[in-house]
Amino acid sequence: MLVKIKRQKDAESAPYWQTFSVDADPDMTVSALLDRLNYTDDLYDAEGVAAPRIRWECSCSQKMCGACAMVINGIPKLACAAFLRDEKGDVLTLEPLSKFPVVADLIVDRSIISENLQKAQAYLGTYRPLRKKDFEQMYAAAKCLKCGLCLEVCPNYSKGEHFFGALFANEAALLALQSKDRAKPLREAYDKHFAAGCSKALSCVGVCPMEIDTLASMARMNRSGK
Repeated sequence: MLVKIKRQKDAESAPYWQTFSVDADPDMTVSALLDRLNYTDDLYDAEGVAAPRIRWECSCSQKMCGACAMVINGIPKLACAAFLRDEKGDVLTLEPLSKFPVVADLIVDRSIISENLQKAQAYLGTYRPLRKKDFEQMYAAAKCLKCGLCLEVCPNYSKGEHFFGALFANEAALLALQSKDRAKPLREAYDKHFAAGCSKALSCVGVCPMEIDTLASMARMNRSGK
């Protein structure tokens, strides 16, 4: 099959497209396909031109870390959870996430995510006894990988300067449930950095690899202000 990759040498270089031909099984994941390309003795593109190894991030390969987030055939996904059999068309197109600075090839700098959580002082305060009815929602929100896919599809998120996106809403709800003293400041940060900018497009819900119910987190935070 043909794999078309949007490449970039480094943050200062101009992006370019390069196509590769690879023998791939439909049951392979995109991450396995990238490994196959990179682990050849010498890498050449479809035109026979020598090419540098494809740079991309990977850690667990089990949909548990979010490192391999990228845009696959126009849709933000985790490469380790995207199977070739589910991708349509004769050419597989891979691009880096567009709402984060590119480091190289398919690697982006997502440090803005942690920086925004620090800016909003999203941390656990004085621990409060947990209620059994809150367990399910807490468990769901805690599964967030901070992969950035929800930010990639969000029509309201651009550079993260003011609007922090769905992952922040989930984090705020999770911490507010567990803290005696953090609920009010977290609600204020939620109002400023999420509620004021969310248009309820809910594209974040459909793209989340962990299927987190962000609506439940939003409802929880909205009720906390009444």
